[in-house]
Amino acid sequence: MVKVVLADDSLLVREGVQHILDDAADIEVVAVCDDRDSLLEPVERKLPDVVLTDVRMPPSGRDEGIQVANLLRESHPEIGVIVLSQYGDPGYVLALLERGSARRGYLLKDRLAVGEQLVAGILEVAAGGSVIDAKVVDTLVGARADDDASALRRLTPREREILAHVASGKSNGAIAKELVITKRAVERHIGSIFAKLDLPAEAEVSRRVTAALLFLADREGRRPA
Repeated sequence: MVKVVLADDSLLVREGVQHILDDAADIEVVAVCDDRDSLLEPVERKLPDVVLTDVRMPPSGRDEGIQVANLLRESHPEIGVIVLSQYGDPGYVLALLERGSARRGYLLKDRLAVGEQLVAGILEVAAGGSVIDAKVVDTLVGARADDDASALRRLTPREREILAHVASGKSNGAIAKELVITKRAVERHIGSIFAKLDLPAEAEVSRRVTAALLFLADREGRRPA
C-alpha cells in the first residue's frame, strides 16, 4: 500500500480527493490536514510514501506546498510530494523542481475530475518518478516557441508536441499511444529534439523532465546545468 498524507485548506477538495483515493486499491490515506503546520506532524509520525498538498495554504497562503516539498527534500528525501494547484504558473513548477525532480509532481486541480490521473500520478511519484501537468508544460512551450531567440524555433510542430509530452513526464510508449505513432518514431523524434536543443537524451524520465523544464524556463536559452 502507498501511504498518503493529504493537505488542503478547502473542505470540498479534501473530501473529493479522499473519496478518489479511498476507491484506489493500492493507496491508503493515513492523515488529512488543512494547513502547513498541521501537515508536518503526521508526516513525521506516519512517514507516508507521498504527501499530496495544496500549493497555497495557511498560514501565509503563498507557497506552503513548495515550502513543504523543500523541507522534506532535506529531512525525508524518500517521501514524494505532489503539489495540487489551480494555478498554471510555471514558476511554481520550477520552484518545486529546483532541488531535483525525483519524487515530485505538480498537477492542476481541474485534473481531479479524472481520478485515474491522480492515482497514477501518486503511484509514479511513490516509485521515484515525476509528474508535471501537461497544461503547464504547454504554457512553457508556447512562450518559448514564440521567442525569436529560442532554440525551440528549430523544432518542427510535431517535435514541439512531443517535447511537451516528454517534459510532462510521459514515457516513450505513452507518447506513442497518445499520438498514435510507433514507439520507434517517438525515439527518433526525441533524439532529434535533444540534438537541436543541445540537451542530453537521458533515458530516465525524471532527468528528462528537469532538462526540458529548465531549458524552457531559461529566457536566455542557456543550456541547463
